[in-house]
Amino acid sequence: MLEIKDLAFEYGPDGHLWRFDFSVPAGECLAIQGPSGSGKSTLLSLVAGFLPPASGRILWQDKPIHLLKPWQRPVTSVFQEHNLFEHLDVFTNIGLGIHPGLKLDESQRHAIETGLERTGLAGFGPRMPGELSGGQRQRVALLRAILRRQPLLLLDEPMTGLDTETRKILYAMLLEEKARGITMLLASHDEEERRILADSHWNL
Repeated sequence: MLEIKDLAFEYGPDGHLWRFDFSVPAGECLAIQGPSGSGKSTLLSLVAGFLPPASGRILWQDKPIHLLKPWQRPVTSVFQEHNLFEHLDVFTNIGLGIHPGLKLDESQRHAIETGLERTGLAGFGPRMPGELSGGQRQRVALLRAILRRQPLLLLDEPMTGLDTETRKILYAMLLEEKARGITMLLASHDEEERRILADSHWNL
């Protein structure tokens, strides 16, 4: 279970304080709802470790993770910027998500190729991010996150701008991850995304 216990973050020159308090059972997806500027992306950044909380705790399986560095947390994040390494090809971008030293076994390499094919990117492994469209970059970022196989997956507007068929494929892949026991936090304005992926909702 992921537990957010009275987590606080102070934002802006006026010292506006956001507070978050909820829990998510393992293997479920919680949709975080609220208008733009309500703190959805901020909350995901706090869980990922990219922002320091003013107070409160983040627990995973009853163990505190809020004092850990981002790379020490059992978390994978997909943010709207996609965060691809522009100087590395698609295959390497995905492979580094699986192993930071790119020491991949045959099954992991096969998983990357299969994932690229499944998401309509067969043969795109040698391409550079600058050669991709926005939707293609988005698919690469989501595939990298899925193949990392971390127990916590944070999704910030993950399907924005993708066509219907691509959405169906990625929905299926994310639902498979849930069935494997992956816990998800979903920040999205998209009603369809929330309906398909979320088991519960939390309003900001």
